Amino acid sequence: MIWPFKKSARKQIARIEVTGAIAGSTRKEVLKALKTVKERKFPALLLRIDSPGGTVGDSQEIHDALQELGRNGVKIVASFGNISASGGVYIAMGAQHIVSNPGTVTGSIGVILRGNNLEKLLDRVGVSFKVIKSGPYKDILAFDRELSDEERQILQSLIDSSYSQFVNAVAAARNLEPEAVRRFADGRVFTGAHALELGLVDRLGSEEDARRWVAELAGLDPEKTTCETLGDRKSPLAKLVGSQVEGILNTVSFELESNGAPLWLYRP
Repeated sequence: MIWPFKKSARKQIARIEVTGAIAGSTRKEVLKALKTVKERKFPALLLRIDSPGGTVGDSQEIHDALQELGRNGVKIVASFGNISASGGVYIAMGAQHIVSNPGTVTGSIGVILRGNNLEKLLDRVGVSFKVIKSGPYKDILAFDRELSDEERQILQSLIDSSYSQFVNAVAAARNLEPEAVRRFADGRVFTGAHALELGLVDRLGSEEDARRWVAELAGLDPEKTTCETLGDRKSPLAKLVGSQVEGILNTVSFELESNGAPLWLYRP
């Protein structure tokens, strides 16, 4: 005789965290986790975002991978944490739905490109550089001289193109007209509550609310279904030196890695 038994709670919802500034290391970790979602055939994904954004290319690759996962039938809900701005917003556009805390700092839709000009300091210490280049713009954003007007125009064109990509992605994902997006996509930040009014998110709520919603979308019982977080939530570096020191080191690493690159990044 076969006796009936009660099934235990199944971890059918994958959970992935995107935290801190988005750069190459974040991209690799998140893409690896998304591949695991596909391989293990999770029906649902809870994407927790607590990030001020980061490099353009890395944000785009994560966004595209999320869209591909969605096309393969995985239900995806993004949950905004304390901050989900700029590139963090762009990544969320790869999800089918977005839940934000009312007080989440979000927005900052736009592009920034920064360079350092140490020309005056170098003059004071008597240091100069001899440059041989193949074209007049090969050393654009060099730290030992001021930008020319032509170089400013070239970089502005680069920024404008990246900005248009951002605006169009938001418009397509949120079913908005590009001009409607441009009205609030001027770099400003706003709360999750305001984001709901603008149509940038679907609902206000906690991560738990997002978990329950994605379970329902996948036809799962929210009461019996739990999440499995993919990827290391605490890196070996954090275990060795502590989370605060790791944060400082990661900030320095990001600044070095992203120097001279267009950024979808909120800098408070």
